[in-house]
Amino acid sequence: MALRNAVQLICYPNRIGDNLADLYQVLDQHFADAIGGVHILPFFPSNADSGFSPLTHKEVDPAYGDWADIERIAERFDLCCDLTVNHISDESEEFKDFIERGFDSLYADLFVDVDKLGEITPDDMAKIHIRKEKEPFREVAFANGGHARVWCTFTEHQIDLNWNSPLTYQLMENYIGYLTQRGVKLFRLDAFGYTTKRIGTSCFLVEPDVYRNLDWINGVAQLHGAETLPEVHDHSSYQYAISRRNMHPYGFALPPLLLYSLLDANSTYLKHWLRMCPRNMVTVLDTHDGICIPDVEGVLPDEKIRALIDNISARSADPILRRSAANVHSVGAIYQLTCTFYDALMQNDDAYIAARAIQFFTPGIPQVYYVGLLAGCNDNELMEETGELRDINRHFYSLDEVDEAVQQPVVKRLLKLMRFRSQYPGFDGHFELHYSNNSSVRMGWRHGEHYCEVFVDLNFNTVAIDYLDADTLKPCHMQC
Repeated sequence: MALRNAVQLICYPNRIGDNLADLYQVLDQHFADAIGGVHILPFFPSNADSGFSPLTHKEVDPAYGDWADIERIAERFDLCCDLTVNHISDESEEFKDFIERGFDSLYADLFVDVDKLGEITPDDMAKIHIRKEKEPFREVAFANGGHARVWCTFTEHQIDLNWNSPLTYQLMENYIGYLTQRGVKLFRLDAFGYTTKRIGTSCFLVEPDVYRNLDWINGVAQLHGAETLPEVHDHSSYQYAISRRNMHPYGFALPPLLLYSLLDANSTYLKHWLRMCPRNMVTVLDTHDGICIPDVEGVLPDEKIRALIDNISARSADPILRRSAANVHSVGAIYQLTCTFYDALMQNDDAYIAARAIQFFTPGIPQVYYVGLLAGCNDNELMEETGELRDINRHFYSLDEVDEAVQQPVVKRLLKLMRFRSQYPGFDGHFELHYSNNSSVRMGWRHGEHYCEVFVDLNFNTVAIDYLDADTLKPCHMQC
């Protein structure tokens, strides 16, 4: 069954209340009529990276609940979950067996044996797209006293899988089958770009290898009635390539593009992108990561990106840099801006609603991150406590805090917009970009006799929606 064309919520299993049962309670009480899907960030047992170092995809961390909790959510909403295709935890049963038995382990070929790759010269190393301060290898000591080197792109706990081995395909097929039986309809393919290890290249998004991996994963998912959402931050051309392969690309250019448009009251570059962006996107303004910059390079001129970075950096934590950036002062050095989207817009309610209205009328299925849904501000205390810059946008909400947050006028306005986007039948039709001046944007959707149109004035951050009533087709008007 195809995904509902409705707003999806992105959330952690334990940051709206304490667990999955609390999450379900909040969904039922506050958001059930405003969303059609839920992306629950990793709920598997994990030992690093906020859940992205899974021991397995076939268990729910008992601290969050159990499969009954997951299935209850999946019965009411389209369920999206993360399939971590690049790596597995060093506490997984497979890797522990490898440590115990060495290359006699049945799972030995599941991991990348670096020493079998041949000589890796300094020039080769310089080309590799790295995500930490050191080379992406880890030495392991076997129980019998032997040693080997394995590839680990991220933390030392996240051991990369060998996509040249049938074992990796068997593992992924097993995970996909198991998760779809529990209601998963959309797989977010985490870190898939790093699955391509070929010495002499960047080992990141190596073409055509990366598409062979994606096509295989997508084919298996489709056999089980699910869809895929590959996650990658890089030039927007990769999203176009993904969209043409019957997978959902992310509209990652939209967050920085919208911030520029609103802060500068200029819709020129936004409209250039809207004319050509993939129509099967999943759009976001905020996620559990920062506001990524590589995705908008080539969409916004460098000087506009630099001005945006300078503007938002005054209200955020330090930017996260690309590890291999030669010039840390260049636009290309910046990987993510760490800030809530609401704070990025200076907590301006009208600008924030204008941003969401544009997102909801942009082609694709919109996702709203839980902090953004509750108009959350930067959690500097959590960030300083953990030392993780991205935790500035990962607040732990108690149930009482949720009850209080949904009473904010800006959240009530946002929920009204979300209900319209999730329920109005016109969005099942065709997107139209209408003429507007360079400080405004007008978009519409038409499906049969149903029609809706939004006009956003970027000078005054006003939003007006005109539509034909879903039942009577009587003209209606809504100020947001």
